[in-house]
Amino acid sequence: MASRNQNRPPRSPSSKKEVVEGIPLDKRRRIGMGRTGGATNVERKPFGTVNRKLDVTATSDVGSCAEGSDCGNVEFTKEEVDALVNERLKMKKFDHKGNLELVSELNARLKVCIKWFQKRDESHVEEEGKLQIALDASEKKCTETEAEMKNKEETFSATISELRQDNACLQERLAKEESEKLDAIACHRKENEARITLEALQASLTKDLEKAQQDILAANQRAASVDDMYKRLQEYNLSLQQYNSKLHAELEVARESLKRVEKEKSTIVENHSTLRGRYSSLQDQLNLARTAQDEALNQKDTLANEVKCLRVELQQVREDRDRQVAQVQALTSDVVKYKESSGESCAKLEYHMEKTKSLEETCSSQREQICLLEHQLAAANEKLKMSDLSSIETRTEFEKQKRTVRELQERLAETENQLVEGEKLRKKLHNTILELKGNIRVFCRVRPVLPDDGAGSEPPVISYPTSTEALGRGIDVIQSGQKYPFTFDKVFNHDASQQEVFVEISQLVQSALDGYKVCIFAYGQTGSGKTYTMMGRPEASEQKGLIPRSLEQIFQTSQSLMAQGWKYKMQASMLEIYNETIRDLLSTNKSSSTENGAPGKQYTIKHDANGNTHVTDLTIVDVCRIEEISSLLRQAAQSRSVGKTQMNEQSSRSHFVFTLRISGVNEGTEQQVQGVLNLIDLAGSERLSRSGATGDRLKETQAINRSLSCLSDVIFSLAKKEDHVPFRNSKLTYLLQPCLGGDSKTLMFVNISPDPSSVGESLCSLRFAARVNACEIGIPRRQMLAQIPARPADSRLSYG
Repeated sequence: MASRNQNRPPRSPSSKKEVVEGIPLDKRRRIGMGRTGGATNVERKPFGTVNRKLDVTATSDVGSCAEGSDCGNVEFTKEEVDALVNERLKMKKFDHKGNLELVSELNARLKVCIKWFQKRDESHVEEEGKLQIALDASEKKCTETEAEMKNKEETFSATISELRQDNACLQERLAKEESEKLDAIACHRKENEARITLEALQASLTKDLEKAQQDILAANQRAASVDDMYKRLQEYNLSLQQYNSKLHAELEVARESLKRVEKEKSTIVENHSTLRGRYSSLQDQLNLARTAQDEALNQKDTLANEVKCLRVELQQVREDRDRQVAQVQALTSDVVKYKESSGESCAKLEYHMEKTKSLEETCSSQREQICLLEHQLAAANEKLKMSDLSSIETRTEFEKQKRTVRELQERLAETENQLVEGEKLRKKLHNTILELKGNIRVFCRVRPVLPDDGAGSEPPVISYPTSTEALGRGIDVIQSGQKYPFTFDKVFNHDASQQEVFVEISQLVQSALDGYKVCIFAYGQTGSGKTYTMMGRPEASEQKGLIPRSLEQIFQTSQSLMAQGWKYKMQASMLEIYNETIRDLLSTNKSSSTENGAPGKQYTIKHDANGNTHVTDLTIVDVCRIEEISSLLRQAAQSRSVGKTQMNEQSSRSHFVFTLRISGVNEGTEQQVQGVLNLIDLAGSERLSRSGATGDRLKETQAINRSLSCLSDVIFSLAKKEDHVPFRNSKLTYLLQPCLGGDSKTLMFVNISPDPSSVGESLCSLRFAARVNACEIGIPRRQMLAQIPARPADSRLSYG
């Protein structure tokens, strides 16, 4: 019986409804086989057969793409990709084969889109993801083929046993009625034909298995080629960086040469201005000398005229000498006086003549200096022109280099934009694949180092890998010199803000409005930042936690959808699990909690046939505005159980569960959706020796550890796919049963402390988170009474 359950194909989401209605799936199959005989085997093939056919088609498409025949011409636009990602399959209730074909067809189109994106992006991470998906598909196909072979062997062995029984009956009838002998021979002949077909089918399955192994080898070869391409891309990137640095160096050299040329130009301009000043001063001196020369010449002319006059008078005196003898003495003395004055005038004239000659010589020397300076000025002007030409050439070269740098920057920005768009598309496709796989998503967050941590000069115990594959998804913990690597869906370092964390889960919160059940819970030791991540500080807008931000987004989106005819009704409830006892945090009756050891109101957890969870007598409040939710959160925070331990002054001593039920109705189309948003802040997961609790705190710690231990048992059972999962061992696991074992979209936040003294607790939390991330809980289903229309183009993709 155990082997039969292990070889049974995986159940579809619709098969869970059959189990809930009271009749197991395997029993229904046996009933169908008993009623319809061999026709059932023809209609309801095992899922592995359908998957194998579709995978073989996809593999042939991959082969044709490798040959470059058809896939090279396939192109996708952003709208086509969004339409493909946002496509919602129309599932039928009992048509498992048709539903599986639709899902396989969607998977094939998603694979083609992923291949196109990887060729376009030329990124190693995407191509490696593609090859990993192909490899996983091949392995899955192999396992399904093996399971199919085993199932068919069992069916044919059962058929053979039945035929043998018929043969025995026919042999007994042969003794009584000889007329039935021919019918028995014909039946025996049919049995031989069935055996021959079985052998042929086994041979074909063996061929398919060999073909799958060949596909795996081809995938490994493609992975090796992708690695080579990634190395070449790294070398090309390194060469681009070296070329960029070379351009920067040449730019610096050009700038320095331009500065030198400008300095030389300034010095030449200063010399030119000084030479012009000296030239003007010499010109002024020359003008002064010329004016002095003109004055001396004028004085010489006046003296010559006077001499002429004196000579005329002397001649007259000589002619009148006889007549003026008496006046000779007086005239003689006058002549002596005149001679003395004329001698002085001649001396002055000679002096002025010598001075004029010296001035002429000075002017000639100054003219020579002016000519020399003019020649120097012309040479300086030519040198200035040459420097201007060189500066112009330098400027043109600088402009060319600047344009080249600008083009490189534009190409770099365009490449970065393409990388950002590719990363967004990769996230969408990754979320869609994870939604189809049905795994529990796990995010890791490391809080900042606090002054009280006592890290001091000790080396950090937490590091983040920088490789392309693990960037943003990996975390390394170092204990006693040994490194323990972990990989999750997303890792937030100590610098991540509340807004950055919320952006990653905003699409998951949006799914609650689309009619899905959503569960987000925080796990980690006391003081690792769980309550800050979930609640934050609502009074500071930048420090709001996931719960206030999620509710704000839900109310804003519901208001925007009113224009499309949607009306939403929302109901909120808050409870805590304290010492394995449920407490209503919104109850106004204080007797509901335990006082003085007397038991209060008893609450019971119930799950209905649709997978919805209800707690009896729990206070449920209708909310219409975010302000009402904020007041309820403050009331719940005041009522929650907290206490002081060695780990934290204000330690949460209970598991806090916030539930928001959303009912949406479109009055125009009469469509209805029902979604649930569960936000859970678990108590600290540290061991008893770390908390140092005594008395009541000791009982609280034991109850917390017991419930978290039950949660660990449930996770291990889900990971091993055991038939029995112990959900009822704890109130916490029983309350989370639809989130862990149903059709909910579940996300776990594991919070880590960077304190070196808490590295042991951090390793325990990370190992538990890794096991949670490996659990498959089924494909999420939308709770609706009619099909939901396509979301508008600006709406967010559901976080699968």
